[in-house]
Amino acid sequence: MSLVSIIVPIYNKEKTLTKCIDSILQQEYKNIEVILVNDGSSDNSSKICDAYKKIDNRVVVIHKKNSGVSDARNKAIKISKGEYIQFVDADDYITKDATKLMVRAIKEYNSDMVIANFYRVVGSNVSIKGNIDEKMLMSTFDFADIMMKNPADYYYGALWNKLFKTSIIKQYNIEMNPKLNWCEDFIFNLEYMLHIKNIVSLPAPIYYYVKLEDSLVAQGLNIYDIVKMKLNVIEYYNNFYKKIYDITEYKKNRLKIYKFLIDYAKDEFTIPLFPGTKKIGKENIPIYANFKSYDNIFINIYVMRKLLDRYLKTIAIQYSLDLIDIKVISYLRYNKYVNHLIEISDYVNCSQFTVFTSIQKLTFKKLIEREEKNKIVLYKLINESKNIVKDIDNATRDFFTVCAEGIQDNDKLLYYDFYKKSLKNIKKYLDNTSFI
Repeated sequence: MSLVSIIVPIYNKEKTLTKCIDSILQQEYKNIEVILVNDGSSDNSSKICDAYKKIDNRVVVIHKKNSGVSDARNKAIKISKGEYIQFVDADDYITKDATKLMVRAIKEYNSDMVIANFYRVVGSNVSIKGNIDEKMLMSTFDFADIMMKNPADYYYGALWNKLFKTSIIKQYNIEMNPKLNWCEDFIFNLEYMLHIKNIVSLPAPIYYYVKLEDSLVAQGLNIYDIVKMKLNVIEYYNNFYKKIYDITEYKKNRLKIYKFLIDYAKDEFTIPLFPGTKKIGKENIPIYANFKSYDNIFINIYVMRKLLDRYLKTIAIQYSLDLIDIKVISYLRYNKYVNHLIEISDYVNCSQFTVFTSIQKLTFKKLIEREEKNKIVLYKLINESKNIVKDIDNATRDFFTVCAEGIQDNDKLLYYDFYKKSLKNIKKYLDNTSFI
């Protein structure tokens, strides 16, 4: 399991820091080092950092005089030991599967960088943000074409929804520019992309972005400094495309590139009551029932179903599907042919009408196909669904990983053996029982 260095720059964030660090340390992906850089905080941030260092040996703390977020990140990069680098801002927090999903994607596609969707949080409301709707591997050239359509979007500009290879950053000495207070993270991304071959998109939201950006004026900069800084950024952006494109492509797209001049940094604010906006806490599969003990089979089944649904929901989001659709595909994954909807509806615990609607959608999306043999209708998965099937298999492994956490290897074997034998016994009982 590759080591991932997660870097958190901190300046006077005592109100949000605990939630941020907890979300990192609670990652399903355990092989991490968490580099907390206290950038001369005058509040209790430094004490919070030191407290976490004492309770978790994965935490590394740097205390330094205040010199800005760019310098803080640079110092963390220099001491990082991980194969990959992930950035988190101290105002924000990440999903429990964030690191796991990004590492899985970068390895599966043999990619140089991952860019993922994120949650935008405004007050008690949350919505999913992202510009690439499917998981796919793109050349840097193709990604630059897509980015050109909406260059100032936080999806492209931010560091925190991406996974980087440490070797590339250190080989080419890629750093944050401490002289910039605007778009310094975007420039880091552009510099990194000049040295890589491909990028994989991950349309799963893995980050909760709650920070409200301060304006440059509020930071004490005068108009002259602001204009000078923005012109420097625009020049860098323009030079990026000169290096990515040949002269013909550059001339053809020059007007689109200049769109960055009139565009502005934005993250498409979450608006209450708008489609896609939810109350925070309802963006994932929630568990409302609270039990003090788990020695009842009904409780165990409920909790296990909730965990599995949460993993399947993440898959559904990635492929713009509903949870019921993923459950239908999971049934067809293990039953190649189905000759009656009642089989699937019984499995997913939904009405036959709901299953029929899902099948129509999946057929339209060319994920399953319908056949007729001897006047019997059959449904089966087709090749286009192979990536979803792979993710379902991963979700199954993740489910058992959570179940077996903290259990010794010998006990795990006993657990799996008991699990398989008990299922055979249950199936044998059900098969030999008549219900009237």
